[in-house]
Amino acid sequence: MPKKKKIIHAETIITSHVNADFDAVASMLAAQKLYPGSIIIFPGSQEKSLRDFFISSTSYLFNMADKNSIDFSQVSRLVIVDTRQRNRLPQVADLLNKNDLKIDIYDHHPPMEGDVTGSFEMIRQTGAATTILCSLIQEKKIIPSPEEATIMALGIYEDTGSFTYSSTTKQDLEQAAFLLSCGANLPTIVSFVVKEIKSEQVTWLNELLNEMTLHKINGVDIYMSVISSPSYIADLATIVQKVVRIENIDIFFAIVLMDNKINIIARNRLPEVDAGKILSEFGGGGHSYAASAKVENQTLAQVEIKLIERLQKQVKSVQIAKYLMASPAITVDPEITCKKAGNIMTRYNINSLLVVDKQKKSYEGYITRQIIEKTAYHKLSHLPVKEYMNSETRFVSSSADVSQIENIIIEGKHRILPVIDDGSIKGVITRTDLLNYLVQHNKTLKQNDTDLGMNKNAKKKQIENILYQRLDNRIKHLLQNIGQTGTELGFNVFVVGGFVRDLLLHRQIEDIDIVVEGDGIEFARVFAKKEKSRINTHKKFGTAVIIFPDNFKIDVASARLEYYATPAALPIVEKSSIKLDLARRDFTINTLAISLNPDNFGTMIDYFGATRDLKDKTIRTIHNLSFVEDPTRIFRAIKFSNRFGFKIGKVTSNLIKNAIRIDCFKNLSGLRVLSELKQIFEEENPIPAIRTMEAYSLEKVLHKHLTIIPNTYQLFESVNKILSWHDLLYIDDQYPRWSVYFMALLNRCSFKVCEQICNRLNVPLKDRDILFDMRYKAEKLLHILENSPTPYSRKDLYWALIHFKTECILYMMALCKNEETKKAISNFYTHQRNIKPYMKGRDLLKIGLKPGPVFTTILNLVLNAKLDGQLKTKKEEITFAKYYAKKHKLID
Repeated sequence: MPKKKKIIHAETIITSHVNADFDAVASMLAAQKLYPGSIIIFPGSQEKSLRDFFISSTSYLFNMADKNSIDFSQVSRLVIVDTRQRNRLPQVADLLNKNDLKIDIYDHHPPMEGDVTGSFEMIRQTGAATTILCSLIQEKKIIPSPEEATIMALGIYEDTGSFTYSSTTKQDLEQAAFLLSCGANLPTIVSFVVKEIKSEQVTWLNELLNEMTLHKINGVDIYMSVISSPSYIADLATIVQKVVRIENIDIFFAIVLMDNKINIIARNRLPEVDAGKILSEFGGGGHSYAASAKVENQTLAQVEIKLIERLQKQVKSVQIAKYLMASPAITVDPEITCKKAGNIMTRYNINSLLVVDKQKKSYEGYITRQIIEKTAYHKLSHLPVKEYMNSETRFVSSSADVSQIENIIIEGKHRILPVIDDGSIKGVITRTDLLNYLVQHNKTLKQNDTDLGMNKNAKKKQIENILYQRLDNRIKHLLQNIGQTGTELGFNVFVVGGFVRDLLLHRQIEDIDIVVEGDGIEFARVFAKKEKSRINTHKKFGTAVIIFPDNFKIDVASARLEYYATPAALPIVEKSSIKLDLARRDFTINTLAISLNPDNFGTMIDYFGATRDLKDKTIRTIHNLSFVEDPTRIFRAIKFSNRFGFKIGKVTSNLIKNAIRIDCFKNLSGLRVLSELKQIFEEENPIPAIRTMEAYSLEKVLHKHLTIIPNTYQLFESVNKILSWHDLLYIDDQYPRWSVYFMALLNRCSFKVCEQICNRLNVPLKDRDILFDMRYKAEKLLHILENSPTPYSRKDLYWALIHFKTECILYMMALCKNEETKKAISNFYTHQRNIKPYMKGRDLLKIGLKPGPVFTTILNLVLNAKLDGQLKTKKEEITFAKYYAKKHKLID
């Protein structure tokens, strides 16, 4: 006979919503502490891979029972946590209809139609429902065990996105701290909350990204992806969250068909949209910022159409451009001088002017007071504004909503925005106009995930996980120790520039640059003492280099502001803040900083749109006089463009052309130009950079008669192949790689032009010897070798080449057109140049020779015989030397 099922009698039942998440599980456990003797009905979860394992391995903590084994007639109280929606409680649907049932509800969701009404309700706007119950546990002085505290903390961590979601409250942090004091295990929490995407989920991540479409609904950008899967997709919500972070979008709906059911997952950052309310129409729910729903018996197309219709009703647009704009707009002609434009700004007490070509009736760009003042400082006020205006002609219509305006002014960093209808300028909106509106309407600027209050104008993002994933242990510990030392000294410290750029680009990190808001030299001394290292300091610039025992180096600088007394001069330095320090840098992609102080460790700060430009693969300068102040930045723009495969932005490209046109290089030190050229020529393949330099006519900066013709590029390509060949030899032979390309550049120049170029660049004597004398000798020898009626013997080739440095030999091979000659030079370099006699001077003494010039003569004769293959052993060499000595009567 079948075993009779045991019936459980209980007065109090605890449950939560179907598809329970960690917050629901943790809330049920917390409620169990508040209601002794209660029974938990676990509603089930879709997240099988983690949640089922977790529940099964900690089930001893839960007083759980199957709903079919409970006698509902004996139940007098139902405790519902993390929901109030009747349609999300099918496991207790029958119990909810019981007349004399007391219902206690603990929830943090906003009210919805169809909510269950409780006898007792505790509804609070917290990031997690667990927080509400934990606060009661703490009030009643109930101490959970470490295992229980871990589960409860896990619920808070997950539902607040580890305290990064905008819904996070002070209470969430306080209760998490309470649970940690009770022994909650952080490594366990991290192992469940920090979910690394699995290889099989990458396919679905790409699918969501590839199928993403933009719907502009009432002026709001709403992104939507519609995909299908024949099987269940694990952790779909995690994948959706990664899509939102990768694309940095405000509103995203994923509509996914799997297991014959359609799942809708929504993520939202805008206060104008309530994701939970929108998905309630589909039988789902959640918060305004995160919600989900499950739909049956409908097609993907039906669900998508219905969702768009729902959004069109729910999302309201506010057309504010015509109310924000000032009219009429004050404009200037592109040909007006910067000085006159400045006078107009002073007359009308404004900080920006629209530049309008009245003949063409076209908007050309805008110019700011900051740029006008810099042109005056550099004595360029006589030039027309078109040379320095920002030529990105973004504008809006009078029906534009706040998101369009904010996207251009805040995201695009425009100071002034024209309102144009049918080609006619109706007015202008300034950054101040927008900020006043946002403040008056209690809105916040668009920002990345976190804002720790270091500066309201910066975008911030927590990337501590990226640091841990991509850096080796030594660098991670050094950065942590740097941050700790900064805090001890009362300084904010940051790792900046190329380090952060290369970290995000997944490139090898070569330099660590630290900026200190405070005394950088004092910081370096303290830190070096801790690390038992030494330092070199430069007081004028407030910089120091920390040198570790193994010669590993870290550059440290005080946060500083630079200004230029004259165009192309070296900067004058003053102490400053991190923002102004970053503002002095060359390009936006080099303006990122990561905070290292323990309180903010791993927070990336972006003041100038660097992450946007890294994503767009674009080189942009920070301000319009950047190249006038430091023309070497032109070479750096080309270098970075070539190295990373980035394009140079349109405005930046125009500024380069303008700087060259006004001859900004005339006051620039030749050594600084040479330094930049060396760096470009040291790149793995500098040829695209050279082509870009030629496109800007930068070769004329070196000499007006220097030309780069197709044959020159053929020689560059040959140089590149030879250097690649050399690299593959793995020969530990250091040489100045740049010099081979430089010799190729000078190949067709006359002696006089070469001399003038070297003088212009202040080329040091040792480099001049390579570019001048050795290059000419190499070209002359190569001509002789290629035109010799008979091939050179091994010994003749050896003595012809042995005095040339590596770079000259590689240059000869690149220049060589005769394959047999090139092969002979290659054979010399790889095999013959290191051939030496086995015998030494002491061996000549032993056979009776007296020291003198004859030693060199005999050793060279032995070497010649070895090169010709006549001598193979030391014994043969000594025999040969004796024969020679006796023949010439040098010994008996």
